[in-house]
Amino acid sequence: MATIKDVARLAGVGLGTASRVVSGKGAVSPATLAKVRKAIEELDFRPSHAARALLSGYSKMIGVYIPVLKGTFYTPILQLIDMELRASGLHMVVAFGVGQSDARRQAVEGIEFLMERGCDGIITISNALQDEDIEAFGTRGSNFVVVNQAFSGLAEQCFVVDHRLGGQLAAQALLAHGHRQIAVIAGPSTAPDNVERIDGFMAELRRQGVDTGGLWVAESDFSPEGGWACTRELLASDYPFTALFCANDEMAIGALSQCQEAGIAVPRDVSVLGYDDTPSAQFSAPRLTSVHVPWRDVALAGLNALLNRCYGGDRPVTRDYPVSITQRASLGPAPEGGGRRRRA
Repeated sequence: MATIKDVARLAGVGLGTASRVVSGKGAVSPATLAKVRKAIEELDFRPSHAARALLSGYSKMIGVYIPVLKGTFYTPILQLIDMELRASGLHMVVAFGVGQSDARRQAVEGIEFLMERGCDGIITISNALQDEDIEAFGTRGSNFVVVNQAFSGLAEQCFVVDHRLGGQLAAQALLAHGHRQIAVIAGPSTAPDNVERIDGFMAELRRQGVDTGGLWVAESDFSPEGGWACTRELLASDYPFTALFCANDEMAIGALSQCQEAGIAVPRDVSVLGYDDTPSAQFSAPRLTSVHVPWRDVALAGLNALLNRCYGGDRPVTRDYPVSITQRASLGPAPEGGGRRRRA
């Protein structure tokens, strides 16, 4: 395989001159340009990614950190980022949480892994980092954006959703269908976005006269397995309920599966409401009503801001992400007579 040195030798020019032609940076006379291009064609020279990085000063790689590499939440976001980067001649490098450490440590290690690989910039989709973690990155964090978590000293580099409003809309949707006996499967209490959506949900219930002190509430891990296990526990608890709010779609899908196994018809007996409106919500049985969060818009805004920081340019960066309810088949009127006690 021909190298840049071979091109320079055949064209009869110095290595620096040949490099300027390949990179497109720096002045070269028309005659010299023609000689170098002819040598490139004769040798079928194709600079490697590493060579391009050395010539340009950029790796042309963008790092993406996600907590887990599974489920239907992160996959569409990764597909969007990869498509946008490829269209710009850039490459995506993905890191995700590994090992037995907590989510925060995994996030820090994953981001450091991407930095060590020479990524020009990093986008992290996580809610586990702390202010001191951002400070520890120092100048390395200049080309860094965060999706779904806000830091006071990093406002322009953070892209967040009004999850409190999302929780409020979820409560309004259930109340509008006559539900007042409600159970809740929350995500981890350590996740700020989960805390916000549950706080918004409970506040709206209280505002409309529902005593939230007696609600059945379980904490899970945002996984289908967690939703399935919590719903099994709920059905065994003898707690009367007509509706179940799950803090994400993954847990709601698990809840629907457990209801089906227990012989509970959704929404005739119990309504189920999810959060995020991921692709899986469209194809569950029954199709899942969910709080719609425009995650593609949020991720694209963060990516555009990052690329502007890394390479210049004026890609559009939006800051308004409307949250709404996507009504599907899993939400119906509260059954007459209120919630019935059911055992798994």
